[in-house]
Amino acid sequence: MNREKVLQIIKENNILPEAGFGQNFLCDDQIIEGIIEAAGIKPGDTVLEIGPGIGALTEKLSGMDIDLKCVEIDKRLVSYLRSTYPDIEIIDSDFLKLKDYGAEKVDVVISNLPYYIMTDIMMKVFEEAVNARTIVFMVEEAALDRILCESSTKSYGPLAVVSELYGAIQVVSKVPGTSFVPQPRTTSAVISFRCSDNRPDKELIAFIKKCFMQRRKTLANNLKGCDKEKLDNWVKENFITESIRAEALEPCDFRALYNALK
Repeated sequence: MNREKVLQIIKENNILPEAGFGQNFLCDDQIIEGIIEAAGIKPGDTVLEIGPGIGALTEKLSGMDIDLKCVEIDKRLVSYLRSTYPDIEIIDSDFLKLKDYGAEKVDVVISNLPYYIMTDIMMKVFEEAVNARTIVFMVEEAALDRILCESSTKSYGPLAVVSELYGAIQVVSKVPGTSFVPQPRTTSAVISFRCSDNRPDKELIAFIKKCFMQRRKTLANNLKGCDKEKLDNWVKENFITESIRAEALEPCDFRALYNALK
């Protein structure tokens, strides 16, 4: 879906991009093809697209032999998508509030993420799409610092830890502002996850979040209520200081500590 077609759809359907939803409509066929290739979609797959917008990706996906589900929060776009793609399941909902959408049956997740809710959507996908083979997100390039950062850095937190544990991460491409309508001032990036069979489950993810609950507090303070003796023994065996904070742990340490406290 190129820029001319996007502008035509906007004009004919009176769909002005809504800043409140962080809407920037993708209009670059090369980027679209790259996203679909990175997703590694197979015939018969169940594919979840979060925030399809006016259907730049949906248009391509609709021609594939897959079970496609699209979740869209903007009722104007829901109406347009349902009339344009009557054979596709268009779910009228805020994804963050959505339940019972068959998450455990999803093979591939694709989403162009607004920056202001990026972390919440990523975490919900990680927690619920437990059998997904591939996840492809488009994020603002600046957000990569929160996803790919190392321990003991300012940006390091639950998102970076869970992302690292979830599977092999690849930065597929950088996406200039000219690939969108309207054109944002920022550059975006497409990232893919090849999901590990040993990915963290919902309980481990909740534990990781608890470890970072108050960043300035020690790990022991954030984990009050856990078995203190087991926690103290694990810290002594693996670290010099008992006043260690979560930001000093490597992603694999969180899994080891979680298992030690079980």
